[in-house]
Amino acid sequence: MKKKVSAILLRLLGWKISSPFPSGIKQGIVIMAPHTSLWDFVIGRLVFNVLKKEVRFLIKKEAFFWPLGSWLKARGGIPVDRGKKNNMVEQISQLFKSHENLYIAITPEGSRSKVHRWKRGFYYIATRANVPIILCTLDFKKKEAYTGPIIKPSGHFKNDFVLIENFFRGKVGKHPDRFNL
Repeated sequence: MKKKVSAILLRLLGWKISSPFPSGIKQGIVIMAPHTSLWDFVIGRLVFNVLKKEVRFLIKKEAFFWPLGSWLKARGGIPVDRGKKNNMVEQISQLFKSHENLYIAITPEGSRSKVHRWKRGFYYIATRANVPIILCTLDFKKKEAYTGPIIKPSGHFKNDFVLIENFFRGKVGKHPDRFNL
């Protein structure tokens, strides 16, 4: 039912899913970019519903106020205190050890505002948990959702980031002026 309703809503909004979610992968960090609008969450959630993937996501703790907090947690939200150094890399990597099937979506910009550089936590979590990085994008210009290559962290961030950057280059967010690689 959730899949059908989500597919209908995506169609009504003019969106299409251009590639399937990678098969045979039970765990991974899903990085979603560009992240320039709250619509990213709405469209992304619909896409994952259609693909029948239960994806959890990191979101700033300030969004977890009543009654939205309970709703977000029920949909896989994990609150993050962005102002504290609280060993989030270790906490998230431990989740992978305790869940056989787990995908966690992270927006590497860490904000809907324009940033000068991406946060690297997604890479460190994937490295620590020994899980792949699954590249996903919502291209608002084309109204397409698709996945890119699967990145197995090599331990050399700069080399791996070139592959990541090449995939996301040219993708258009809802607010293109807010997206920066």
